Amino acid sequence: MNSMQLLFDIFGQTVRTLWAHKLRSFLTMFGIAWGVGSLLLLVGLGEGFRTGQRKQLATLGQDIIMIWSGRVPAAEGSGTGQRPYYLTFRDYQDIVREAKHVRNAAPIINRSDIRAVSDVTNANGQVFGSTPNLNQIRYIPIGEGRWLNDGDMAEKRNVAIIGDEMSRNLYPGTAALGATLLLNGIRFQIIGIVSSIGVHENNSTNNRVYIPYSTMHQYFPLINVGETPDALSTINYQPDTPDDHDLAKEEVHRVIGRNHQFDPKMEGAIEEWDTIQSQRMVGKIFDAMNGFLGSVGVITLALGAIGIINIMLVSVTERTREIGLRKAVGATNRSILTQFFLEGIILTLMSGGIGMAAAAALMAALGTLPSPPGFDTPKLVPSSAALAIGCLALAGLVAGLYPARKAAMLQPVEALRKE
Repeated sequence: MNSMQLLFDIFGQTVRTLWAHKLRSFLTMFGIAWGVGSLLLLVGLGEGFRTGQRKQLATLGQDIIMIWSGRVPAAEGSGTGQRPYYLTFRDYQDIVREAKHVRNAAPIINRSDIRAVSDVTNANGQVFGSTPNLNQIRYIPIGEGRWLNDGDMAEKRNVAIIGDEMSRNLYPGTAALGATLLLNGIRFQIIGIVSSIGVHENNSTNNRVYIPYSTMHQYFPLINVGETPDALSTINYQPDTPDDHDLAKEEVHRVIGRNHQFDPKMEGAIEEWDTIQSQRMVGKIFDAMNGFLGSVGVITLALGAIGIINIMLVSVTERTREIGLRKAVGATNRSILTQFFLEGIILTLMSGGIGMAAAAALMAALGTLPSPPGFDTPKLVPSSAALAIGCLALAGLVAGLYPARKAAMLQPVEALRKE
């Protein structure tokens, strides 16, 4: 009970001292609160970017590498003259057969010049022709109906799956599933509808039509591809494991280089997007950013701690007579040390608590606003909160201990002599 009473007395004394020097106390506490708040807020914003980017990549699919045709020298070994080449269905088949580190691959013919007409209205959107395994590579959640199957592919069925936005645009107020859709005048039956993807439907997948590759190749082959009857827009594939993505890419490049007579190591011959590499690069950027922001926050905290040491040293100087008097009437070095040490700790923790509360409140307020694509609501990151608490504890220890020791070491006679 005595120790609790002592703690309350010290707390009351601290509050009275702070109130007696309001401006000085406010500025000192503001330094610590600003350091803690900015550390938590900056790291929280960085984490919001990281999770937002991760979510945006997840709406595409997991561990995907996409390749497109490029341009290569007109003759092998020639440095001048470029010729275009086009990926083919044979390239896709050879990749599936020969690339040992590729677990899944899908050919895609993609056209944006096909008119989609319903009984009510018409629209322009992307038409994708692909194999049934595309939904194992890309993120295509079916909300109603079903996805393509091997029978659709083998029998070249006129079936289509449409995106959520296209469904609402083409069939307002009526059921799209089972309805008829005309693609450039050719009749298709809608067998599935893709659920809405992305934040605020901000994703081109929502305005897309999927049909079997065999049907697409028959009715809507790629145009302007010269003498390449089975040309593809792109091939999407996944390595057997994310760590093998470089090996998978080498094997795929080798197949395409052989099929189209160019050196597979040639820069720019194959255009590609490796989402695994992109994700790791984004991760490294955010790790570096978190480290930088964290260090800025810690330096700000350190400056705040110096302010608290300063105010406590001033407090010791101002209260020299009080310390001398207390020691003269029997106060021990330990009780003086405890009082000033606890004052430093209380001042630091109060400031830190205000900073944490302000950062949490601001992040909660930001959470109520709509977040832009690729950015998630900033959240309190436990590791940065732990770092802030650790730095606060250290700052409080130093800010309390050094001035407290100085106060405890004062000689009563010398202290009482001070004016």
